[in-house]
Amino acid sequence: MPVLRPNLIICLGLALLLAACGEKKNIESQRPRVAVQVAQTNEYASAATLTGDIQARVQTELSFRVGGKIISRSVDVGDRVTAKQVLARLDPKDLQTDVDSAAAQVFAEQARVTQASAAFGRQQKLLPKGYTSQSEYDTAEAALLSSRSALKAAEAQLASAREQLSYTALVADAAGIITARQAEVGQVVQATMPIFSLAVDGPRDAVFNVYEALKVDPRNDRKVTVRLVDDPQVQALGRVREVNPTVSAQSGTVQVKVGLDSTPKGMELGSVVSATVSAAGKAGVELPWSALTKALHDPAVWVMDKDGKVSLQPVTVSRYLTGKVVISEGLKGGESVVVAGGQTLHPGVEVEVAPASAEGVAP
Repeated sequence: MPVLRPNLIICLGLALLLAACGEKKNIESQRPRVAVQVAQTNEYASAATLTGDIQARVQTELSFRVGGKIISRSVDVGDRVTAKQVLARLDPKDLQTDVDSAAAQVFAEQARVTQASAAFGRQQKLLPKGYTSQSEYDTAEAALLSSRSALKAAEAQLASAREQLSYTALVADAAGIITARQAEVGQVVQATMPIFSLAVDGPRDAVFNVYEALKVDPRNDRKVTVRLVDDPQVQALGRVREVNPTVSAQSGTVQVKVGLDSTPKGMELGSVVSATVSAAGKAGVELPWSALTKALHDPAVWVMDKDGKVSLQPVTVSRYLTGKVVISEGLKGGESVVVAGGQTLHPGVEVEVAPASAEGVAP
């Protein structure tokens, strides 16, 4: 049996030791190198520039209180009107007939009252002398009271007929501007059917249609700058005054009204204006685009645990910005997220974290 020399044994030991070190280095070099960023939660509020128009804060629909045929119209869209101004008239023939009939009834009842009053006067003179009976006296008195009541009813009917006749004139209840016309001369209309739309003089609103996802907070008392689209130098300040609670079925938007403190010259009714508004702030994590991958069909990111192993975490992206994304769900903050070198990763693999200034990490 051959005997190993001491020098040979030492050489073999050194060779085995070097082989083990080389194998360890090969294993370490096989670990993927990645760049990691600690997720930090911040408040993010989305902003949008909206386009709307100037409207009157008070707008009324003017209509006749009786039905009939329109025989005249004295105003048109865009005309300025004053309070109590007559805007249109209906044909008064039928209602005038009612007035004449009620007046004739009043005249007849007045004659009956005169006759009954004379008869009762005679009974008053004859009863003390015994020339008439108590029953005849009572009958004459009752007839007088009845005729007076009938006269009052006829007078009330006449007043009502005259009032109905006055409704054939459509009168503006306040000063303002006619913004719409829904009927024309010769048209037969029903009572309460809108004839004109009146924008009442007074405060003005900038009205915008906002997508529901923006969720403008009506309690936000910050000033909103409203600018004229044709001339951005013409601007006014206001606050969100009203947010319509219902969503339009056609456009999927809600109506937001910004009450203006004052309306400058040039910002007239119907003027197209713009404003930048912010939604309510929402917590989120901002990461670079390179951190985003997908799990099947949903967005996801690679998260590294304390042992250096990675796992795939599904997330919800609330906003896509230039070069970065905002994660609203899936990360609580404090996680170590892989932001570069995640293309070859798979769940459970151990990674090597590259220094912040290291080069060669795949973006």
